[in-house]
Amino acid sequence: MTIQNPPAARKARLLPQLIKFGAVGAVGFVVNLAVFNGLMLTVLSNVPHKTLIATAIATLVAIGTNWVGNRYWAFAKNRQENTAREGAEFFVVSLAGMAIPLLCVWVSHYALGFTSLLADNIANNVVGLALGMVFRFAFYRWWVFSPERAGRRAARRTNRAAGDTRPVEPAVLTGSTLAAAPDGGLVGD
Repeated sequence: MTIQNPPAARKARLLPQLIKFGAVGAVGFVVNLAVFNGLMLTVLSNVPHKTLIATAIATLVAIGTNWVGNRYWAFAKNRQENTAREGAEFFVVSLAGMAIPLLCVWVSHYALGFTSLLADNIANNVVGLALGMVFRFAFYRWWVFSPERAGRRAARRTNRAAGDTRPVEPAVLTGSTLAAAPDGGLVGD
C-alpha cells in the first residue's frame, strides 16, 4: 500500500490547518491573558517573582485549553489513537514552548529592567507568544499530530485486517526512496 503525499496536497492542507491552529491559539491567548492579568492583579500582587509565576500558571492553563482545541479541531484528522501518549507529547512541546515567553519575560523584566505591567504583557503576550507559536505549530504538525504517523497507523490497521503484522516502512508511505536510506533521508527529498 502506497500513500503518496505530493507537495501540492501538503500545502493545500497547511493553510486551513494553520488558520485553525491560529483560532485555537487565539482562544488560548485570551485564556492566557485573563489568567496572567488576573493573577498579577489579585492573588500574586505582593508575591516575589510574581511575573514569572503568573506567566507559568497562565501558560499551563492555556496549554490545557489548546490541547483540546488542537486535538479535536485543528489536527483532528491526524490525532493519535493513544490519547495519553499524544497528550504527553503535546505537553512536552508546550512546556518547551512555554520556556520561550518565560525567557522573554526574564530578559525584559530582570535583564533590561522593564518592570511595568505593560512591559510584562508585551514580553509575555506579544514577543514570547509569537515566538512560541511558531515553535509549537512546527512541533505539533511534524511530531505530535504528524500526518506521516497517522498514515502509518492507517496502513497498520489495513495490514492487520489483511492478517499482515509486519511493520510499515516509511518509504512505503511517502513514496520516498530517501526515507528508507540508512540516514533516514536527512539530506532531504
